[in-house]
Amino acid sequence: MLSSGPISREQACYLMRATDDELPQLLLAAREARERFKPRVITYSRKVFIPLTNLCRDYCGYCIFRRDPGDSGAHTMTPDEVLAIARAGEKLGCTEALFSLGDKPELAFPEMRDVLHRLGYNSMLQYLEAMCELVLRETSLLPHPNPGLLSAAWINRLAAVSPSMGLMLESTSESLLQPGKAHDNAPDKVPAKRLRTIEEAGKQGVPFTTGLLIGIGETLEDRIDALLAIREMHRRYGHIQEVIVQNFRVKPEIPMHDWPEPSRGEMLRCVAVARLLMPDVNIQAPPNLSAPYYVELLDAGINDWGGVSPLTPDFINPEKPWPHLEELKLRTEAKGYSLRQRLPVYPEFVNRAMAEPGLLSQKLKAAADAEGYARVTAQ
Repeated sequence: MLSSGPISREQACYLMRATDDELPQLLLAAREARERFKPRVITYSRKVFIPLTNLCRDYCGYCIFRRDPGDSGAHTMTPDEVLAIARAGEKLGCTEALFSLGDKPELAFPEMRDVLHRLGYNSMLQYLEAMCELVLRETSLLPHPNPGLLSAAWINRLAAVSPSMGLMLESTSESLLQPGKAHDNAPDKVPAKRLRTIEEAGKQGVPFTTGLLIGIGETLEDRIDALLAIREMHRRYGHIQEVIVQNFRVKPEIPMHDWPEPSRGEMLRCVAVARLLMPDVNIQAPPNLSAPYYVELLDAGINDWGGVSPLTPDFINPEKPWPHLEELKLRTEAKGYSLRQRLPVYPEFVNRAMAEPGLLSQKLKAAADAEGYARVTAQ
């Protein structure tokens, strides 16, 4: 029997290799841990996806989002486009504006610097900061930026215009940086650099989302080591609001188009082990990337579906549409859980995000109910 506390690395390695006969017991242990943490409630964030720019200086082997200047579909959004999406989402009951963008494209492309100068900014992070502030000021949505690596100063600046932010650790494996591997020619995917950003957010007390991308060439031990690195960050700073377990999905246009996808069993094992390693942390897995079996992720111990949009596609995985929110609700309730809409910042972190007086605190107070969930659950 597993104890009620977090498991060790040795136990995690054993459980990650659970046989099919052992899998039901592993899943049961994960569900029991989840129920001790947040009984019978599964959350999601109703969001719009704002791809501020898809220009990026990194060339990851699995990415279909990024573009070079001049590529078909290369685009940087204008403030009017940002506001139009945010306002459309507001009408549909969204509370999150998820900003995704390439990492520091102006360092690689003079065309990006020209676009930024025309808009009146010197860097992509300056523009992101302004667009978060615009959405915050002009709508009821709360920004959640995912801008890549950040300095201490930029974490501080973005924290003034967003209640939470995120950076996927993806993996701690240095081997993925080797020629021909997933992070070859991706300078911003060096694990130590990503861990530094996550740690700096912890030092500043910023509610932070991170997680794993599994199936990109890492070993099972690598997955556990990445989870342990996240667990250690949370032990030290208490700021990890959410750990995402995301599975690689193959696409014909990417360099890794012949790469095998993680199996259903791999995904269930990784989610369950993540839950047992971090029993008191929110664990999320995107439902659209595990369709049609996504409801089984509830059996593995997740307590959140992540951001789901009634308006915008998943621009990172556009071929995998999100389930309709009514379907998500029905399938969640059929498993015996209630589905609740949260804000981009989790309920237990709302007070921390409202610590500083100002516009952000005012908007958060208006958006959150007495328990810290979204005040009005859209139907």
